[in-house]
Amino acid sequence: MTDARLTAQDAALSAVRHVRELTGRDPEGVTSIARTDDGWRVGVEVVETHRVPDSTDILAVYRVEVDAAGDLVSYDRDDRYYRGRAGKE
Repeated sequence: MTDARLTAQDAALSAVRHVRELTGRDPEGVTSIARTDDGWRVGVEVVETHRVPDSTDILAVYRVEVDAAGDLVSYDRDDRYYRGRAGKE
């Protein structure tokens, strides 16, 4: 077997899958991705609370680390904010 490295796209898809499985929510998208010594660190955005109007939805960014095989190494909710807010409080 060859030593194939996980691509950024595959790492992001793996992180999204892990967040979906752990939170039970469908991620909105990937906010960041960076290669680490042992794999990838990925930011995944999730709607935690749907509200009306949707500009008041509460979103969160989860920081997920996956190894070179796409397996979960760590998972942490990094930030929560209202969708309509441009910056941090």
